[in-house]
Amino acid sequence: MNIAITRLKEKETDDKERCLRYGHDCYSVSPLFSRHDPDQIDEFVRMVMRREFDCIFFTSALPAAIIAPMLVHIPLPRVIAIGPQTAKILRSHGVLCEVLPTFYSKAFVPYLGSWIAGKRIGLPRANVANESLKCAIQEAQAEIYEYGCYSLCPTHELIDLDIGTDAILFTSSLSFQACIWKRHPDLITIAIGEITAETMIHAGLKPDIVGDGSLEGTLDEINMYLLLHPCISTSHHSEKFSI
Repeated sequence: MNIAITRLKEKETDDKERCLRYGHDCYSVSPLFSRHDPDQIDEFVRMVMRREFDCIFFTSALPAAIIAPMLVHIPLPRVIAIGPQTAKILRSHGVLCEVLPTFYSKAFVPYLGSWIAGKRIGLPRANVANESLKCAIQEAQAEIYEYGCYSLCPTHELIDLDIGTDAILFTSSLSFQACIWKRHPDLITIAIGEITAETMIHAGLKPDIVGDGSLEGTLDEINMYLLLHPCISTSHHSEKFSI
């Protein structure tokens, strides 16, 4: 299939190579762009330097890409990454980290278990709070220090879906909510995970495919969907999944 994947404007990814491994082609569409907050970023780094945190949780790849280069040669506390792509960015800058067993922030507190009690958790994030994560950390008797290091802003541009696009993959709830696009009946709609799927359903659009929160897991679900729907015609497909 040829898949349009929602990504931040001007953000490079390795989506194409990853999709090709599963027999698909893809390109990026950008309903959002990021705007950094230097003051919040600098304050977070100062707190790290003062060893104010017992643990830092990177909930997405973007804050990791912004902040990891500033953490070189700084003694770090325990660092947790939400998934392998976020971990890859951190490790590329020499930041040792652990990776959650699932791709959802709700796994953070269960992953730490009893260790979290009494700890100070640093959370560099977008300027939209994750209230459920905040409550879970506080209920576990830990302190949370949040830093809105960037904001995600709608581009307000119509998404240009190429001729021959078979599917659109929404990588977050916000990317779906901000997306301006023309739907057609043959376009397969995909949510990268259950939270994005819930947002889509609430808006009246049930996704055809729901992933596990990761691109690779979603590509697995796409290939299973194609095997179960052999009559679907797509513009791009591999020999293994030819239909």
